[in-house]
Order: sequence, then C-alpha cells, then structure tokens
Amino acid sequence: MSCSVLLIDDETSILDSLRILLKEEGFAVHAAHGGRAGLEQIAALKPDVVLSDVRMPGVDGLQVLDAARAQDPDTPVILMTAQATLQSAIQAVNAGAYYYLQKPFRNDELVATVRRAAEHRTLRVENTSLKQELKRRGGSSAAPPVGQSRAWREALRLAETVAPTDSTVLVTGESGTGKEVVARFIHERSGRLGGPFLSVNCGALPEGLLESELFGHARGAFTGAAAARAGLIEHAHGGTLLLDEIGTMPAALQAKLLRALEAGEVRRIGENDPRKIDVRFVAATNTDLQAAIDAGTFRRDLFYRLNVHRIHLPPLRERAGDAQELLAFFVDKYGSGSGISGVSDAARDALLRYDFPGNVRQLEHVVQRAVAVSPGPILDVADLPEELFAAASDDPQARASDGSVAAARERAERDMIAATIARHRGELAEAARELQVSRTTLWRLMRKHQIQS
Repeated sequence: MSCSVLLIDDETSILDSLRILLKEEGFAVHAAHGGRAGLEQIAALKPDVVLSDVRMPGVDGLQVLDAARAQDPDTPVILMTAQATLQSAIQAVNAGAYYYLQKPFRNDELVATVRRAAEHRTLRVENTSLKQELKRRGGSSAAPPVGQSRAWREALRLAETVAPTDSTVLVTGESGTGKEVVARFIHERSGRLGGPFLSVNCGALPEGLLESELFGHARGAFTGAAAARAGLIEHAHGGTLLLDEIGTMPAALQAKLLRALEAGEVRRIGENDPRKIDVRFVAATNTDLQAAIDAGTFRRDLFYRLNVHRIHLPPLRERAGDAQELLAFFVDKYGSGSGISGVSDAARDALLRYDFPGNVRQLEHVVQRAVAVSPGPILDVADLPEELFAAASDDPQARASDGSVAAARERAERDMIAATIARHRGELAEAARELQVSRTTLWRLMRKHQIQS
C-alpha cells in the first residue's frame, strides 16, 4: 500500500500543484482547503504524513500539528511557510513538527522531505510492532536485511558480532546502500532492543536547530523556547541513536558530541548541570571522513571515538545477485496490496542491467513508482523511469564495446555530478546537499572529472 499524504493549504493552486507532483511520485494524496477542513480530514483519513501551510485563517498550521500528533504521535507533520526564521523553525520542531520548509521550495526538495517523513513513519510503526512482538516472545523475531551476496553477508556478520557490545559503530557506504537498515539490525541484535531506536540526519537541519534536537534546551534558553525540552540523546536513553550524515555536523557540535561520548553525559542549551545518559551511538556517513579531517572540517579525535567498529556497506553494483532478491522483496512489499503479481522479463532485464547509482534506495523508489503507475498486474518496461527504459532499449553489443564496468561507472558518476551542478546553476552548496556529499568531496570529484562550475 502506498503512503498516504494529506495536503492542507488555503490556496487552491498550491494544493493542485502539490497533489499532481506527489501523485506522480507514487503517493496516495488527499487535499484539504484550509485548516478547519484539514482537522476533519486528519480525523477521518488518519494519514501517514501531513504537509500543511502555517499561515491560514481560522485554524493555522500549529493547530493542525497539535491535532495530528494528538491523534497519532508517530504521524510526521511537515510545515510550509513563506516567512520562515530560525526561531520559528525551532519553535515548530519543538512543538513536534517533523520538518519545516520555506516557500518557495524546489520540487525535488519537497519530494525528498516527504519520502524521508514516510520512511520515518514506517520505522516508528515497525519499532512499535517489534517491541510488542518482543514482549510476547521474549526476543527479537526480525529477519535479517535482504541479500545473500558475500560482501553483504560479511557486512551483516560484522554487524551481528559487534551488536551485543555497547561500543560505537561507524557505518560507511554510498548513499542508499542501507546504512540505517544496518543500524537498526545492530539495535535489534543488541541488549537494547527493549529501548528506543532513534535517528537524526545531521545534514538536514541548521546548526542551531540540530543542537536543540540533539541536546535539548532549558526554558527561555532562546526565543521560542517556551518550555524545557529533552534532546534526542536523552530520549534515546537505554537504546540506540543513529547519527546519520555525521560528516556534515558543524565543528562546534562535534566538540559537544565528543564530550557526550567520552563523559556519558549531556548538557542542555541554557543549563549548567549535566545529565547522565546511557546511549549506544551508531554514526553513518557517505563521505570520506579522512578527507574531511585533512580539510579541517571534521575532528580527528571524534573520528577515532566513533570509529571503534567500522562497517562498510558495498554498493548494489558490487552485490552480485542481490538486486534480483531485492527486486522481488520490493515488488511484494509495494505490490501485494495493489494487485501487482510480478515483473515482465523485459522489465526485469532492464532493472537487473541498470547500475543503480542510488543503490538500494533508488531500486526501492523505482519499484514503488512502477507499482503506482502500472495499469495491469505485471510491471513492464513502460512502467519504469526514463533512464531505465533507455537502458532496456540499448543495444547489448554497443554496451559491451563501450569499455569496462569501471569506465561506465565513472561516466555515470561524472554525468550525475555535472547534471546536478547545472540544475543548481553552479551553486555548489546546493548541489552537494542534493548529492549528499560534503562540499570538499564535491570539489574533489569535480577536479577528478574535470567539471567546471
């Protein structure tokens, strides 16, 4: 079943454009004109994700947020406004908003945020179900992540080995390789399964907001801090906290995190007294932290403290045979409730021959989209995105004579980087954010491929 998204805005044109955009991305979209209609839809539909404007007559976005969280605390609410400030963003997130988008925003930014919110919702629901199952059975019943290739099984073997310890773990690998999946696997195989599993994307929030999210704050610590609030580190007490995209964490917060790791305590913003914590930290990154250390953007001592156990996840192109197993898994996951029973030979061939630079996450999204647009019970080539359709139509002899796999991979990397930079009109910070790499890494890749901004 596709993720249901409720759009709430008092401008019909915005509702119409967002409805079309998100439907094309495979979401089940509902729209409410104004906050009052939004409250009625929340109660009737129980949506997976709520996307609401803040400034609306009668009932505003914060009231929508309160209603959604009162009905189901696991429902992520994304707020939109044309008058965003850091203080208002902090106030919204402190009130429980999942994210805060400033208008005008890019379509890809909004879609990516909604996808992350949907994944967050799924993880929270699965975590609740897992805890209930644990109480009934007295242990973990979660199956290991999908994949039988030697490289993937070796990564899982190492994860299972370190899981019973309380040591920090650094999970590395390209974007979309399953770093959060492995972090959850570690949590589920540890003695902390009865505790919470929480995660934060260190690159998704500005520095002030990230500090508040991680460490919490005292009442009156800054404008908008109407009440004291514990941070995610405190909330993860007795469990596991995943620090995703750790390489993007600002230097000042790196020092504060190092203190928490070494002393086992945190100090909320605006407080003097530390609070003891019992948290297992897992950090994840798709960037070269050693290069970041050399560039002076990442602390060497923090790297050593995080890198007690390192698990590197192979890209999907190096996991021989796993793409077919993952394809079957995602078709069953997204297609079983939609009447999709299989994949045509031509579509399967196109999918298994594609390089998937976005790795497992990209494969999942491709299948999810194909299920949403397929007119029949069998996914076919016409249901695939354009780049896959082109791959399916290519002459195999021409592909074979076009150089090695490594050369093809280099060309794909260069084309993706050049296209992203062009899309952002040379704004390297924006391009790096979309590519999910640091600016230092992006500059290095541009030099490698001789790309001009």
